[in-house]
Amino acid sequence: MSLSVLTRLYETICRRRDADPASSYVASLFAKGTKKIAQKVGEEATETIVASASGDKREIIAESADLLFHLMVLWAAHNITPEEISVEFERREGTSGIEEKNSRK
Repeated sequence: MSLSVLTRLYETICRRRDADPASSYVASLFAKGTKKIAQKVGEEATETIVASASGDKREIIAESADLLFHLMVLWAAHNITPEEISVEFERREGTSGIEEKNSRK
């Protein structure tokens, strides 16, 4: 996956945050607040899980894209950039998942 498409998507989300909610889905999410945005992330996560259970690759891809989109809206709502997420991944690189999880306790 090209990270540039994710960067462009995030930039588009940020540009649309203050648009007219009647003409922009992103603006309508921001107008409803972070609680609604977080709820949408949860809904899309559930839909991704259901798609995974079905085993339908196309459905898993579509729902995963929806999940990433709404997650990026949530990041933007909290002024978190994809670069900050990338730094966190880099910090964790080479560390076992078990070790990393235990370090958060």
